[in-house]
Amino acid sequence: MTTTLAVEMAGLTKSYGDHAVLAGVDLGVPSGAVVALLGSNGAGKTTAVRILSTLLKADGGTATVDGYDVATQPARVRESISLTGQFAAVDEVLTGRENLVLVAELRHLKRPGAVADDLLARFELTDAAGRRVATYSGGMRRRLDIAMSLIGDPPVLFLDEPTTGLDPQSRIEVWTTVRELAGRGTTVLLTTQYLDEAEHLADRIAVLHEGRIIADGTLAELRQLIPPAEVEYVEKQPSLEDVFLAVVGHDGGSSAGVTR
Repeated sequence: MTTTLAVEMAGLTKSYGDHAVLAGVDLGVPSGAVVALLGSNGAGKTTAVRILSTLLKADGGTATVDGYDVATQPARVRESISLTGQFAAVDEVLTGRENLVLVAELRHLKRPGAVADDLLARFELTDAAGRRVATYSGGMRRRLDIAMSLIGDPPVLFLDEPTTGLDPQSRIEVWTTVRELAGRGTTVLLTTQYLDEAEHLADRIAVLHEGRIIADGTLAELRQLIPPAEVEYVEKQPSLEDVFLAVVGHDGGSSAGVTR
């Protein structure tokens, strides 16, 4: 049975001067799946997401989102996606509810107030709905930003490090929302600096290193890339961190965190 791809990159390249950020990226994201894109600083994760969301033009290769070419059909791509970046894109002058209502109106949705109230409840922001966003904590702003990205139920959602700055409870709430979205058929491409986040959320995980995808598969498949765990009393399964450090060639003393 052929798997339908909601997002597809083939030979994607992007350079800044003599520095090649993307050196031929090939990646497919199945419809309805959550795919995590991991990579070290400067690996090109955010560059890839910016190209897919039509904010940046690639130098070479092709990319499609929801069946539309990002280079030749950017307007159709933008109708099919929503993007949550690393920094909350909220209006601090408006209240939380006003931010949500504004986006719902821009998407020409019926009953924008009801849409806003539903998302405020889902993200536990109802009590702060009437407050200006300037008074929100960093975690509250992040939750509001993600709520705004869900307005209109876009078929493809790009989440660029969506839980940065959130407390553990808020992170869990975001994880729950992502799982719910995937259950409804939304395709999610997630970049994250938290390896446990990829382990908990992703159906597939791709590792971007030196401008190329060097590993791509389920967590179980990626675990096969390193030798079996030594057994003393119980078998210790390799974590995603072990896999990541192994495939990018880092030694065991490298930092566990990965960012853009």
